[in-house]
Amino acid sequence: MIVITGGAGFIGSCIAKELNNQGVTNIIIVDNLKNPDKKKNLNSLQYVKYYDKAEFLKLLEKNKLENVDLIIHVGACSSTTEKNDSYLIENNYNYSKKVHEWCQKNDCRLIYASSAATYGDGALGYDDDESKQDELSPLNTYGVTKKAFDQYILQAPKLKQCVGLKYFNVYGPNEYHKGRMASVVFHGFNQAIKDGEIRLFKSAKESFADGEQTRDFVYVKDAVAITLFFKNNPQVSGIFNVGTGIARTFNDLAKSIFKALGKSENIKYIDMPQDLKAKYQYHTQANMQKLRDAGYTKKIHTLEEGITDYVQNYLAKNYALHN
Repeated sequence: MIVITGGAGFIGSCIAKELNNQGVTNIIIVDNLKNPDKKKNLNSLQYVKYYDKAEFLKLLEKNKLENVDLIIHVGACSSTTEKNDSYLIENNYNYSKKVHEWCQKNDCRLIYASSAATYGDGALGYDDDESKQDELSPLNTYGVTKKAFDQYILQAPKLKQCVGLKYFNVYGPNEYHKGRMASVVFHGFNQAIKDGEIRLFKSAKESFADGEQTRDFVYVKDAVAITLFFKNNPQVSGIFNVGTGIARTFNDLAKSIFKALGKSENIKYIDMPQDLKAKYQYHTQANMQKLRDAGYTKKIHTLEEGITDYVQNYLAKNYALHN
C-alpha cells in the first residue's frame, strides 16, 4: 500500500494519477478538503481509501495503519506568504516528524517534499549536497520549516529508504485550486485570455531588468517522474533537487504563453507587493548532477515544451486534469 499525503493537492494528485496510469491503485489519499476545489483533483483517481489529515495523524499516533510500504509525503502548507508561524511549524515540521517516526517504527519507506525555498536568496548556491544544508538561510517561514525538517532527517534514525525532494518552481495541471500561490504560468494564461496582456513584477534590483528575474521552472510531469524514480529505486536515499537545471526569465515564460496561444506578445510590468519585496528570490537554478548520478536518465521538458503542453492540452481545455 502507498500513502500519498497531500493527495488531493497539486503535485500529490498528479503523482496518484501517474501511479494509476501504471496500473497502481493500492493508494491511500490523505488531505484536507476545506477548499472544495481540491475535490476535483480526486474525481479521476482510483484509490482504496481517503483520510482527512487529522484522522490520518491519529492513525499514526495509535499505530493503526497497516500494510503500508511507502509514504509519499507531499502534504504541507505551501504558502510562501503565510504569516502564521505556529501553523506552518505544526503542519510542515511537527506533522512531518510524526510521519517519519511512524515509518521508523514500521520499517516503511518515506519520500517527502522539501523545497527550493530552503536556499533563500541563493547566495550559497543551489547544491543539494547534504553537508551544506545547515548553512542555508531561507527568506520566509515556509522555507525555514522545510529546512528544519531536512535537518531533522539528516540526524534522525535512518529508514530503509528516505528521500527529500527540493521541488523548484513547479507548474502544470491540477494546480487550479491554489489561488495566489498558483504558478505564474497559470496566472499569465488567464491574464492573456482575459486582458490580452501578461503582468510581471518590476525588478527592484539594478542588476536585473524588469522581467529578467530568473527561476528554474519545472513542469509537474517531470516532478512526478522524478518522484516515482525513487519509488522504483528503493536503494537510493538522500536529499535531491527537482528542477530542470536551467534558469529562465519571466519574460521567457510570458513569451512562451503567448506563442502557445498564437497571440502577439504584450507584457506589462507592475510594482511588486510590499509583502514580497524582502522575501523575493531573483534567481534560482537547481544543480541536477546528484539526481543524474543516482541514475535518473529521462529528458526533462524545456520551458517552451512544458508551457505548450500545459496551455494547449490543459488550460485551454477548460482546466483539464493531469491525464
